[in-house]
Amino acid sequence: MGGTKRRPYGATAKTRQMVLAALGVVKVATAEQIRQLMCPGTASAQTVRNGCLDLGRDGLVESLGSASRTNAAGNLVSEKLWNLTGPGLEAAAAVLDRPVREMGGTARGAARSGAKHAVKVTDTLAAFLQTPPEPTRPVPRKQSQPATTALPSALADNDPASAPAAAQKRPQGLGRISSWATEVVLPVSGTLTTPGKNSPRADAVLTVPEAGVPVMFVEVDNGTESPLALAHKAGRYREFFRRTVKPSPSPHSHVQTGESVAMWETFYGPLGREGYPPLAIVFTKQVGPAAMNNRIKNVMRLAEAYWAGQYCEFEFDTSYGSDERDGYTDYADAVPILVTTLGRLREHGPLGPVWFRFGHRTWQALTDALDNPDDVRGFRRREAQRDQLRQQKRKQEEEQREREIREARKHWVAQQAAAEAARKPDPVCQKCDGPLESSRFEADPLEDAAPPADGAHCAGCRIQLAEPTSLFGRVIRRLVNGDE
Repeated sequence: MGGTKRRPYGATAKTRQMVLAALGVVKVATAEQIRQLMCPGTASAQTVRNGCLDLGRDGLVESLGSASRTNAAGNLVSEKLWNLTGPGLEAAAAVLDRPVREMGGTARGAARSGAKHAVKVTDTLAAFLQTPPEPTRPVPRKQSQPATTALPSALADNDPASAPAAAQKRPQGLGRISSWATEVVLPVSGTLTTPGKNSPRADAVLTVPEAGVPVMFVEVDNGTESPLALAHKAGRYREFFRRTVKPSPSPHSHVQTGESVAMWETFYGPLGREGYPPLAIVFTKQVGPAAMNNRIKNVMRLAEAYWAGQYCEFEFDTSYGSDERDGYTDYADAVPILVTTLGRLREHGPLGPVWFRFGHRTWQALTDALDNPDDVRGFRRREAQRDQLRQQKRKQEEEQREREIREARKHWVAQQAAAEAARKPDPVCQKCDGPLESSRFEADPLEDAAPPADGAHCAGCRIQLAEPTSLFGRVIRRLVNGDE
């Protein structure tokens, strides 16, 4: 492509900005890696290489070393490593819209030494981003350039360029290049510029709150550290997560004045869930399945104190002669540790089933791996179900008691009716049809004056029947009784 006196390599402004943005984040990378990060749809890394060369003439980037890789043919090839200069760091800060103080260093030392670890960090970021290849318009060039290729989904970790870009269909990625920061200091004491001893330095930090990942810390393992060293690194992360500060008053802050808050939260905001931010470990060294499983198991065992959480058990008296036990795991002081391999990330993307969360049973997608199904939320759901069952049981018992009461009342009424029907009727007076005998609760005053009971008449009627009916008899009765 034709250049100008100022831009002899013909790099466009867009290409130069892409190079600055990529190197501003990853600090050191080859032209092919920058292409994978920013513009995998281009047919050749020469476009990026030209951008690096033009930026080099401006004193913004430089190449102080090289990195080696094995190509598809099995040959060892060497590629230039590019890094920013001091002025280039400021230019990258402007492109990324970040303060210069947050940009870190220029990685000149790493570039001189071949930057083996930094190269794998860059590969990891590319596997996270899965930048979609955008179709580009062919441009005329003075000389034909060998085409480089996009990452295939099923290739080995050490072969990042061996399939046609047009045929590559990438899985869904996560975030943009501006969502990342590398070599981030996490002070367990001291400050960001002068951190205390044992303060971890994250290989990479991802912030994609719009995708449900407010922050994720990423460690890239090349197989050079022991499982014990990786486990201790998780412990240093927890020390940083435990650190609290009193933030400066802000009208937009969710923290009350005078209230302490975790330092990491002042940098990245709240997670929206319980616990600390996740720590993702990406294993980049190619080993067999058995060796990889052993390494993961060893790290998991040695770091258990940092990720396992605290189990809280409760005993419930069911009041029916048996006790029920249940509980939940408190993850408030636990570091969620997720592991994966670079090969899995490349093949399935960060949203695929590529994550193994320490404490979980299987490989999961990111959302499931970040979830804590055995935390207090599940316990509360089960407790609500238990309350509902207890209420249903109490209701059933009350309904049963009411049915028993109704049945007993119904039985009693039936018994009374039967007894009433079986009882002989009280005798009545043949003359007045009134009660033949006086009540046993209240004596009839006429009984004393009445003739003896005859079994047919009441006392009053017996008195009337005993009265004389003749005129002479009535006169005699009045004389005897003193009636006027």
